[in-house]
Amino acid sequence: MTSKHVLTAACAAFGALAVASSASAQTAAAAPANAGPAINGVCVINIEAAIGTSTVGKYVDSRMQQLVAQVKAELAPEQSTIETEGKALESQRASLDAKTFQQRGSALQGRYNALQEKAQLRDREIQATEQKAIARIGQEMDPVVHQAYAQRGCGLLLQRNAVVLANPAMDITPQVVAGLNAKITQFAFDRERLDQTASAAPPVTTVPRPATTRR
Repeated sequence: MTSKHVLTAACAAFGALAVASSASAQTAAAAPANAGPAINGVCVINIEAAIGTSTVGKYVDSRMQQLVAQVKAELAPEQSTIETEGKALESQRASLDAKTFQQRGSALQGRYNALQEKAQLRDREIQATEQKAIARIGQEMDPVVHQAYAQRGCGLLLQRNAVVLANPAMDITPQVVAGLNAKITQFAFDRERLDQTASAAPPVTTVPRPATTRR
């Protein structure tokens, strides 16, 4: 579902959420023409495909792309300025004394290091944002999976990536996607801000000491 810019997460079908290797939209592999009969009570689900092909999953993907574009727009001008100033400084190397060149170079390197730290922070924020959004989808999808499991009379539910081939009649992914689409299509979220403390600590009140009278 998501682009390759950040780490991705997917949701487990029951109980809790689990991190998966990818949330890209994947469809269940088609069974060969000579597939055996569907096994009564055994069902298969592709969690990644359920998230990726759902309306809300596509919305999250689109929103994440917007947030990544915002981060790039924030960092690109500063990066371009530093690169331009670096080239200009290099062109002045011959005309500057060693001390001046070193001072300017150190200052420029400091700005570059600060930009790198900011870029790394933004990347962690994007990762945290995506994981939180996928977790929200998982919370919404969990009861839908339970419902599909009960309606299809499943006695055993297998994750699709743990199965080589399965009769498509055993796959409840389309039913889960339909149920998720009927439940939720989008929700508002913004980039997580890891550079802001959770809450500012209350100011420490200094109690003045009683005045003493010199004798």
